[in-house]
Formats: sequence, C-alpha cells, structure tokens
Amino acid sequence: MKHIATVALPFLQGYPPDTLAQVQQMLDGQRIGPWLLQKYPEAHGVRTDRALYDYVQALKTEHLRGAEPVAKVAFDSKLQIVQHALGTHTTVSRVQGSKLKSKREIRIASLFKDSPPEFLKMIVVHELAHLRERNHDKAFYQLCTYMEPSYHQLEFEVRMYLTHLDAMGTRCWDSAA
Repeated sequence: MKHIATVALPFLQGYPPDTLAQVQQMLDGQRIGPWLLQKYPEAHGVRTDRALYDYVQALKTEHLRGAEPVAKVAFDSKLQIVQHALGTHTTVSRVQGSKLKSKREIRIASLFKDSPPEFLKMIVVHELAHLRERNHDKAFYQLCTYMEPSYHQLEFEVRMYLTHLDAMGTRCWDSAA
C-alpha cells in the first residue's frame, strides 16, 4: 500500500502511510480544494516582481539582517512544479575587471502569485534560509521555523495543494476568477 500511495501522491513522499491514506481519501472525495479554501479564503496581494522583492526584503530585514544581500527577486513562470521546484535561490557570478562579483537571486514559481499569504511566506522563508544554510539539514529547518513557526504545517499544506492541482487541474485561488 505504501508504494502505491507514494506513486499516486508524488508531492507527499516521505510522509507516514496513515497520513497518505487520509490525503488519498480527501483527494478521492474531491475535498482538498474546498478544505484549503475554507482554511485560507484569500489570496495575497503580491502581484509584481517589485512587490515580491519588497516582501522578501522586509522578511530578510526582520529575520536575517546579517545575511548576504539579495540582488533580484522575481516570479518565474519557467519553474516547473513537476521538478519539485517551488522557488530557487541562486548565486550569479560575474567577472568585473580582475574581481569576481557574485549576486544572490530568488525566484518563486508563478503559480504562487495566486495563493494564500501563508503559502507565499513559507516559500520565501525557505529560500531565505538558503542564504545562511545551503543544505536541507536540521539547522536549515530550525532557521525556517524561527522565521515562520508554522513552517512544517504550511509546507505540508502546500504539498496538499500541489497534489490537488496535479489530480484536479484547478487552482483554488485564481486572480482571473
């Protein structure tokens, strides 16, 4: 049963079998979307790359003042959820004269332009944590929960939303609606 659930729920790999069974029941009953909409009725108002940059900078200033500066923040329509990339952090290096200059960039999947503020914050917190911690280890997740105490619950709910999207193909918070 565990192997079948893992194949059917690719965004929830690694969760206990009883949790996967509950999610599968909700999915079969088409209850994930309505449940998420009841829990998070409103989408956030961050619509532009500039607004996203300001949002990220505010969180960085609040929680990671001493971390490296972030040069660019943008929504990216090319990030593929299929590859499990909700956001990316990169260091872009350029040669300027005899020196090597590096700049940090954060990109968030455009899918999250239409999502609750809690989901956007979870993804931004995750990418900001990479400014200090490169690997997904204990220190990384401690930093995430320092910046967002509900980080693990929100990550699970984002994964449930991705499971809903994968199975149903309909967005819950669509600004065009």
